Amino acid sequence: MKSKIFSPTSEPRLRVGLRDATREEFSQAVRQQLQREPISMLVDTDVLAFFKAKAGDDYRELMNETLREAMNQEPLESRIRRVVREELEAAGNH
Repeated sequence: MKSKIFSPTSEPRLRVGLRDATREEFSQAVRQQLQREPISMLVDTDVLAFFKAKAGDDYRELMNETLREAMNQEPLESRIRRVVREELEAAGNH
């Protein structure tokens, strides 16, 4: 069996599972495995500066974590109702 030798300038062999893949197929498989999707968006400069100051080169991770927290947060209306209910109960016990 003849093995193919790659020169430093040749394209790397991309594989998905046990089969050769195109660059697009490989990219899609990586995104699916990581469960992430690249996007482009405009962010206010002060927001970007804040995240970069907090996390340095990992600012994208911090932004993603912050968005996830916001996504999983209790809705504002529910939170206000809960706090008011707790305060009324506490006032009734005094």
